[in-house]
Amino acid sequence: MNNLLLLEDDISLIDGLQYSLNKNGFHVDIARTVEEAKNSLTDINKYDLLILDVTLPDGTGFDVCEKVRKQNTQIPIIFLTASDEEVNVIRGLDCGGDDYVTKPFKLGELCSRIRALLRRAGVSSQDKTNILKCGDISIDLLASRVLLNGRILELTNAEYRLLCLLVRNANRVVSRDIILNDLWDGTGNFVDDNTLSVYIRRLREKVEIDASHPQHLITVRGFGYQWKEVEA
Repeated sequence: MNNLLLLEDDISLIDGLQYSLNKNGFHVDIARTVEEAKNSLTDINKYDLLILDVTLPDGTGFDVCEKVRKQNTQIPIIFLTASDEEVNVIRGLDCGGDDYVTKPFKLGELCSRIRALLRRAGVSSQDKTNILKCGDISIDLLASRVLLNGRILELTNAEYRLLCLLVRNANRVVSRDIILNDLWDGTGNFVDDNTLSVYIRRLREKVEIDASHPQHLITVRGFGYQWKEVEA
């Protein structure tokens, strides 16, 4: 049974979510404030995934996410938000979130996203056995560390997975559908194009000298994206 931490202050939502998630085979601990969540996460290794509401009485889920990413870069994080405005999506992804669900949501959708993130976390932990090199970029799959021209890139978990996919397929065009299906384990119907566009834009800002004139992460209009090998 996977252990989840739910940060949510709406009691009616908590009761329904806890009951339903338990029925779906998840054990759920509850935190109703940012402070409670941070106290629960003193032993972060006991959790497999975090579900964080955005707006809390004493802060935001973003605060918790940022603290967590300083301790553990791999644990999956889903945001619950009452708004799907791009500014909230960007903030959540920038601080290290892996996915977001807009209220009101269907329980089946949430459970599918949870399972997809847990599967990816399990696969990635078994697949960290070597170094992936491509021109001026080197990815240490064991340490989840990326070096570009000898400089360490600070990437969110989602940005790291996206980069690995593109670099593995260097010099080939990867369609948006393939990216969504690969990163979200076939649950791409739950992820809109806007989310992927945010990932691409933020990753490009970190890997390019001039994001307006990219050399590495190229958009192939009407098809998808391509990682071009650039010699060190």
